[in-house]
Amino acid sequence: MTKRNEKLIIGQRLRMLRQSLGLTQAQMATELGVSASYITLMEADQRPASARFLMKLAQVYDLNISELAPATDAQLAADFSTALKDPVLGVANLPRAELEAVLQASPRIAAAFVRLHDSHREAILRPMADDNPMTDRDKVEAFAESSRPVDVVRNWFYAQKNYVDPVDRAAEALAEELALHRNEPHLALTNRLAGHGIHVRILPSHVMGDQLRRFDFHRGELMISELLGQSSRRFQIGVLLARLEQEELIAGLVAQAGLSDAAAVSLLRVSLANYFSAALMMPYARFLAACESARYDVELLSHRFGASFEQAAHRMTTLQRPDARGIPFFFVRVDQAGNISKRFSAGRFPFSRFGGTCPLWNIHSAFETPERVQTQVIRMPEGASYFSIARTVTRAGGMHGAPAQRLAIGLGCDVSYAPRLVYADGIDLERTRPVDIGLNCYLCERPDCSARAHAPINRRMKVNERERSLAIFSFEEEAG
Repeated sequence: MTKRNEKLIIGQRLRMLRQSLGLTQAQMATELGVSASYITLMEADQRPASARFLMKLAQVYDLNISELAPATDAQLAADFSTALKDPVLGVANLPRAELEAVLQASPRIAAAFVRLHDSHREAILRPMADDNPMTDRDKVEAFAESSRPVDVVRNWFYAQKNYVDPVDRAAEALAEELALHRNEPHLALTNRLAGHGIHVRILPSHVMGDQLRRFDFHRGELMISELLGQSSRRFQIGVLLARLEQEELIAGLVAQAGLSDAAAVSLLRVSLANYFSAALMMPYARFLAACESARYDVELLSHRFGASFEQAAHRMTTLQRPDARGIPFFFVRVDQAGNISKRFSAGRFPFSRFGGTCPLWNIHSAFETPERVQTQVIRMPEGASYFSIARTVTRAGGMHGAPAQRLAIGLGCDVSYAPRLVYADGIDLERTRPVDIGLNCYLCERPDCSARAHAPINRRMKVNERERSLAIFSFEEEAG
């Protein structure tokens, strides 16, 4: 909470808030009972915001007051810090206060620097000539090329705070029209498809092969593999309904995104159709109300809405409608090797753009107790603490000789929200000591970590031939 007489410069955040609400300066001024010139001066950082003004903003627009304080974008801070650790820049040991000052004063310049560094890294990894054999650098460049569409789409969703209002409202309207909360959902959805002249067929796995869903436009058939569970079958029907009924809406959003890469454009279309389907299965208002009443019990909510654990957990990260917000969760999905295949954040949790996740995070130990929820309080290097739950899920498929893949789902939020979660019952959050984790070993500079797999990229390795400690890798710490 801001002190009563403290005054803050919030120009950038105030402008972003106003624009996200679709208001002019004059309209916002009227709603807040101040002059338009006052809003203009604050947005230009020529007038500080008092605690009274912050409270008024929070009251009128139903915001958490902490969102109005001049805090840095955690993902941008992580990306900016990572870029500055590149040895070629020679500024790897900048004090955190200096980094924060840059991010507070010029976030757009910091973001531009991150993009420039990405372009620089890709340029030096490109092969010198097309006829050269594939070197390690070529392989890294090929990886960068293949992963770029995923990063582009992830960044787009991050910029939306993982909430896409027009798609969400369209799905909610269809759910209400179909009365999915009263009718049998699968029957209602298949009947809707029948109205388009399309019928659903559940086919044996040997017929579908390695495909889980296939749509034959000319025959008017949606073919779904028997390997998919009921929740996944409903989800796939919802995806097709998005393509059939929301094509214009999705096309407009993709056009507004201004993506130049064809693969990224296609991936964004797929992602928006998936978003629609999840919002159709779990309509916003009903799902948010259920989350609050069930205290975000993911397992209970998955049963209530006929969804899987992963679908319900992922949907929780999208509850960021301006006038009806849920808890700002982050979500991550990893395999047993630590590879991240899905990540989203409605809050400020930073994810690394490469290198996996910290082995001390309980998302990895979840594999030791399959299908059981684990809890943990974690603390990032900058001092922010989060409450995290983790549980394994099993992907579609699975038969004798070909077991289904097991993945781990991590879901978390700022520790201040933890009392609202059923998973925090019985935990003394004031006395619980957080587990200190980092983004990953390449970027973490915590010394004496027994779980470390690599020395930080901006530190020289230190080898002591006479001693052996729990930490496999030792490194030179920052001087003085």
